[in-house]
Amino acid sequence: MLYTVGEAAEIMGVAAEIMGVAASTLRYYDKEGLLPFVERSGGGIRVFKESDFAWLKTIECLKSTKMSIKEIRRFIDWCIEGDSTIDKRLALIDRQREKVRDEIKKAEDTLAMLDYKHWYYETAKNAGTCAVHDSMKEEDIPEKFRARKNAKHGGFTK
Repeated sequence: MLYTVGEAAEIMGVAAEIMGVAASTLRYYDKEGLLPFVERSGGGIRVFKESDFAWLKTIECLKSTKMSIKEIRRFIDWCIEGDSTIDKRLALIDRQREKVRDEIKKAEDTLAMLDYKHWYYETAKNAGTCAVHDSMKEEDIPEKFRARKNAKHGGFTK
């Protein structure tokens, strides 16, 4: 089955793994050389095949890692070149995986701070004052927050 740009965008928009791919985005990808696999009808209209959706999902995945359009285009070119570029593709994917791991670590650190703040203000609310923390014994602080609360630099404060 063949799909127009609008139909392909709609399919991508409702796919569980991908959210919100607009037809204009697909046109932009084509203009930037990211869709060399997409065929055109006799009238020059882009037509997507079922197999093209795997490419589109890969593009969206790489884009979500903050990879540049230029790098994504290079990756697609390597894919089209064939097996001689497997090492290059693997290295690129490994770099992106490391970037994602770094982002996850940052997000986990942010969540840890928010978890601490939640506990801090929930405790203060129950006591009616933030001063409750000034006289709190270490054993009254949840274990997961003790090291951060007591850290001189980088610890959580008010």
